[in-house]
Amino acid sequence: ESNTKIKDAKGGRKKHDDKLLHEHPVAHLNCADHGGPTDPHIIDEMVYWSDIPTDADYLSPLHPLNDPYTPDDTEKFLTFEPDRGGWNNIRMAMETALVMAHAMGRTLVLPPEQKLYNFENSFGFKDFFHLDAIAGEHKGFKEAIQGKMVEYGTNTTLYPPGKRTDWDVVDAKQLFEYLRTVGNAPNWNPYNCALAIPSSTEPEAVEELKTTLQLILDGPVFTVKEFNSNPTPVDAPMVERMREMIADKGMDEEWSDQSDDGARFLTHFYAFIFFADWKQDLWSKRFVRDHIRYADDIMCAAARVIEAVREHARNNKRYVSILSNLWLRLGGSKYRDEGIYDALHVRRGDFLDQFPETQLSADELYEISKGELHQGSTLYIATDERDKSFFKPFIENYDVVFLDDFLDVIPTVNTNFYGMIDQLVAYKSR
Repeated sequence: ESNTKIKDAKGGRKKHDDKLLHEHPVAHLNCADHGGPTDPHIIDEMVYWSDIPTDADYLSPLHPLNDPYTPDDTEKFLTFEPDRGGWNNIRMAMETALVMAHAMGRTLVLPPEQKLYNFENSFGFKDFFHLDAIAGEHKGFKEAIQGKMVEYGTNTTLYPPGKRTDWDVVDAKQLFEYLRTVGNAPNWNPYNCALAIPSSTEPEAVEELKTTLQLILDGPVFTVKEFNSNPTPVDAPMVERMREMIADKGMDEEWSDQSDDGARFLTHFYAFIFFADWKQDLWSKRFVRDHIRYADDIMCAAARVIEAVREHARNNKRYVSILSNLWLRLGGSKYRDEGIYDALHVRRGDFLDQFPETQLSADELYEISKGELHQGSTLYIATDERDKSFFKPFIENYDVVFLDDFLDVIPTVNTNFYGMIDQLVAYKSR
């Protein structure tokens, strides 16, 4: 809409117009209005995404503007519920819903602000991602449920519980139950099936998907092991790409039954959504990479921590004192000069009860990892373990630091974002 407002590259607010659609504010990172850092090298280091202006103009073959069988002004919707698991499960499910909505030419209805698992407050997805800016660049987003919905088939109006339209912060269980009732909620389990998107809405394109699947099912038995270290080329024929996608679907009994009444998409979108057109498949992956990145406040806070960790590593006297002259001559000095550090992610917390079989002692973790680390080097440990003495074997052998050691550079950052900052700091390690 002409009055849609989105963030510009400097964090300000401006009205969107045709010119702004091609400025791609999500593609930029400017920390000047977010507490720094000011070093352009640190800021550039954070940018893993790309700016591909032509991607903003792409519409799925199922979009009404591309579908000759659907009026151009048709609008259909896709609603989804935030996953009940931890943050990465929540993010994965959101990405899957987002890609599904675009692939099917539907408007994505974002869930209201809710208290998410392991979070202290209520949040909406716009608190973490630049969804306003994405909506300015791409069609297919709605921020709230407004008005009424009509039951498909009977044309009977079915209002939300209490005719309520604002569900932010309050318990949305009734809302989600209502949406399951008035909408079409197929029993899709990503461990048993895949969502196939045809290359067009022509009957021949749909039939091609069906005959390709049948050809695979009639062929020799295969498993996902066939593709280990042997991935299918992204532009391979459809039959080869589909074989890889459906390998071992329905084979894992432990997970096949954990679909939460068919409403849980605990999967990566690229492991569930199959595109007949390989170019559309690549577009979807680029879209998530280039647009579903954390908001500037989070990215810049992580950049400040990374800057501080690198400075700490440069001044790591414990590391310098054990370096041999030979090692320095062979290039090891760059670890000191460039502030290179290593990182471990050690999740304990809720996993202690949920998955006790995954919990190893600190001594076991040290033995497993010591072959990859340099004695005395700076080691950043991203963890939810509150008792830092647990890491004694690491503290004895490395220059160990935690996010807690750098809170002075993120004093005003919401503590709910610490896990995301940990993730970003760890990813920039050696």
